[in-house]
Amino acid sequence: MSRLVLLLCVATGLASCERFPHFTPGDTPGSLTPTDSSSVPTYDFEIVNAYPHDANAFTQGLVYRDGVLYEGTGLNGRSSLRKVSLETGSVLQSIDIDGQFFGEGIALFGNEVVQLTWLTNIGFVYDLESFEQKRTFSYPTEGWGITTDGHRYIMSDGTSTLYFRDLQTLDELGRIEVRGEDGPISRLNELEYINGEVYANVWLTDRIARIEPVTGRVLGWIDLTGLLSAQDRTGTEDALNGIAYDTDNDRLFVTGKLWPKLFEIRLTP
Repeated sequence: MSRLVLLLCVATGLASCERFPHFTPGDTPGSLTPTDSSSVPTYDFEIVNAYPHDANAFTQGLVYRDGVLYEGTGLNGRSSLRKVSLETGSVLQSIDIDGQFFGEGIALFGNEVVQLTWLTNIGFVYDLESFEQKRTFSYPTEGWGITTDGHRYIMSDGTSTLYFRDLQTLDELGRIEVRGEDGPISRLNELEYINGEVYANVWLTDRIARIEPVTGRVLGWIDLTGLLSAQDRTGTEDALNGIAYDTDNDRLFVTGKLWPKLFEIRLTP
């Protein structure tokens, strides 16, 4: 979801927002932070490393594998799939998406990359090495985030629902509703599967939900308020979005749309 959408809705009034059911006029980043009970832990963070990130990349999906990042970017006419150097932020390989599509989340499985699109109900499957498009697939909802637990894909559509999809056909296998102690948690966006949990950016907040994927219960929250410092901001940055995990070295990476930096962080109570 885009800051441009927010501006459009504000400029044209409530009626124009009917197409964007997850936006309420007057909302600003951070104002939709879900309430949570004291029995659900909230984690702070320490910055371990900060790396350059392309400030023109509207980050929608992020995955780490074999020493590099794979990144899906959004906005019509600017959407792409990229292979990116972690240390320098430079783009090592990329493919642009046709301008009619607004790129969204990505996931890697085997030698393939899956990429969603926002409103067009079409996803793409690419060869991991060449980025050649192998096939497409369809889904009836919006496309926001996607990850895999190695047995199935897990997909979000901006609501409180997570969808499970077959690794080969991408047909839906089932779904769950994500709930905190005060009810459903909507605006689930970019996803990453980490040690048996689904980490989900909650759009328009600086929080990541840690979700139990069998029941949909929120196990905890990660509060990333202040991650991008005032000194690093130019005023063009959009929402926090982008979670990647280095399984071999237990490293957690996060960034945001149009952010100039990508961070390796360590969670603290």
